[in-house]
Amino acid sequence: MLQYDFMRYAFIAGIFIALICGVMGVFVVARQTSFFTHTLSEIGFSGASFGVFAGISPLSGMLLFTCSSALLIGFSGEKLGRRESSISVFSGLFLGLGILFLSLSNKQANYATSILFGSIVGINRSSIDILVGLSIFLILVIFLLFKRLAYNSFDSQGAEYNQRFNKSISIIFLIMLALTISITAQIVGSLLIFVLLTIPASAAKYFAHTLKKMIVLNFLFALFGIWFGLVLSWVTDLPVSFFITVIEALIYGSAILKEHFDTYQK
Repeated sequence: MLQYDFMRYAFIAGIFIALICGVMGVFVVARQTSFFTHTLSEIGFSGASFGVFAGISPLSGMLLFTCSSALLIGFSGEKLGRRESSISVFSGLFLGLGILFLSLSNKQANYATSILFGSIVGINRSSIDILVGLSIFLILVIFLLFKRLAYNSFDSQGAEYNQRFNKSISIIFLIMLALTISITAQIVGSLLIFVLLTIPASAAKYFAHTLKKMIVLNFLFALFGIWFGLVLSWVTDLPVSFFITVIEALIYGSAILKEHFDTYQK
């Protein structure tokens, strides 16, 4: 399996994807932006389709669409939790645009499947270089703004009284989320990105009770899902996104069982 370059690249990419999702996922769950994360994944699909239509790389199209949308929503100054109806319309609109761009580009249906659900065959050296560069950039930004981001995410009431950096941090977070979606789409596809951004973090909070421990555990859950999913996909010749979803769901299920057991013991 590892004698093939694309499989080695997929495993290497998995490390950086798990690292980013391990950090970002904790804040996505804390800020209750899971639904918006799903919407950004739809926008990412539309951007990738636009990239194919315009003759540029799908990743460039995803970065263009997701970052532009994140800026637009961030500068609107409205709380995401109060805009579920608008977000639903936004999601449907961009999904339709993605289908339109693919239709205009005369690409086959399997190309759309690759964008939507990911393809390890598409991982090459240039993709790895882009993933590593974007991953390092995100980690540096998160490291520099970690304390402010944690305060803004986990103490929303306190953050409301300190408006000086509140909006700026929120906009930066949305941009980082857009970059994260564009990065992880290379493995799991634009429609299943929210799996790695939400399920491992939702499970980690049942096992860890400090922010740093949650991030570490979240990273391990995501990495295990990606690597084991790649192995199972290689053995069975089935989509890797399916196995990643099942593995992460089982991890979350075990976390729920642990919580019920601990409650029963008390």
